[in-house]
Amino acid sequence: MFLKTKEDGSLLEVLNLRQLMDPFAQAVEGRLHAGEELQDPAAIAKQELVFPSGEQLPRCWLDPAYACH
Repeated sequence: MFLKTKEDGSLLEVLNLRQLMDPFAQAVEGRLHAGEELQDPAAIAKQELVFPSGEQLPRCWLDPAYACH
C-alpha cells in the first residue's frame, strides 16, 4: 500500500500493514519512493501521512481511545 507524506507529498510504500492499522503504533515502517535509487526502510510517524488522494487516515488507525468506544 502507498501513502503520501504531508510535508512534501513523497510516496511511502508501507511495509507493515498491521502496524499501519494498529492504533497503538505511532509510526509505520516504510520505504520512501524518491529519486531513482531504492531507499532504505525507515519509521515514519503516522500523523505525517495521508492517502495519495489527500484524505486523512482513519481515526481508528491513529487514536487508541477511539478504538475502545
